[in-house]
Amino acid sequence: MEEDSRITAAVEETDEEQGMFEHFRLNVDAGQAPLRVDKYISTHIESTSRHRVQLAIKEGYVLVNGKTAKANTVIRPGDLVQFVMPYRRRGVEVLPEDIPLDIAYEDDDLLVVNKPAGMVVHPGHGHFSGTLINALSFHLGITQGPDAEDERMGILVHRIDKDTSGLLLVAKNDEAQMKLARQFYVHSIERKYVAVVWGNMDGDEGTIEGTIGRDPNDRLRYRVYDDPEKGKHAVTHWKVLERFGFMTVIECRLETGRTHQIRVHMSSIGHPLFNDQRYGGAEIRNGTVYAKYRQFIENCFKICPRQALHAKTLGFAHPSTGKWMSFDSGIPDDMRSLIGKWRSYTAAGAGQG
Repeated sequence: MEEDSRITAAVEETDEEQGMFEHFRLNVDAGQAPLRVDKYISTHIESTSRHRVQLAIKEGYVLVNGKTAKANTVIRPGDLVQFVMPYRRRGVEVLPEDIPLDIAYEDDDLLVVNKPAGMVVHPGHGHFSGTLINALSFHLGITQGPDAEDERMGILVHRIDKDTSGLLLVAKNDEAQMKLARQFYVHSIERKYVAVVWGNMDGDEGTIEGTIGRDPNDRLRYRVYDDPEKGKHAVTHWKVLERFGFMTVIECRLETGRTHQIRVHMSSIGHPLFNDQRYGGAEIRNGTVYAKYRQFIENCFKICPRQALHAKTLGFAHPSTGKWMSFDSGIPDDMRSLIGKWRSYTAAGAGQG
């Protein structure tokens, strides 16, 4: 292949977002005869079938000179062809590991997995084994190196944080992957989380809108900006499930899916998630500082040693049948124990804010 038509892969720095990420880029050679874009891509990207390319074109994932390509788009010398997807390109080695999976549902097209808190979803940033992707690689019988050009290991179409528990959707084939990724991109997926937050929420329900971008002082943190140019638009709907005075149990429904969205949004209005070390929830935020109360909070931190956030509900249209499917995951033991402890505490007349 000529130098000016070499395939390059772009790996984004950010975590999973609802945006388009470039996977491949092709600069059409000066001597290239006019050719349909699907034929051109399938002959220039090794291990990518024409069928997969046609699926990508149908879902709007192929661009020619920055514009969405159609099935009959013809490329010519000097054109720029891009293959973009609503998730990042992998770029690290994935090896199968026999790690037990809590599978809520599985068919020929997809899996719904209930991820425990503490499990990293994707290899990287110092976590190259023991991840959900390693477990899925074993379960599905797939293994690939870091330079693999067949992106079937991009089976996860969304992510949740390491210390967040709950439901994740996994695609098992190209068509399912592309159709499910499109649903996330257009916000038609239903996602509801249960969270325990500090403080007594003002009102029974509400909506938080705010641009989310990286914190310039800490690359591991995100923050809300007034300037829309500094991040991505984010919308979180919340409603109160139970009040404990100094603590509130809420349901959060995501309209968008930005990195750390619920954690950032709740912290931005003064109600960080309980025991969220990164966003101010791992310290006593409300109530007295008497020794007895402080000991109670310390015991609560031990009961739930991570941010109290659980991806409880997941709904989507099945990629093959179009049928709406909905799944619900029970609150995990650590959060259930935390809520029970607060329930007993307030029933005894304490913790009223």
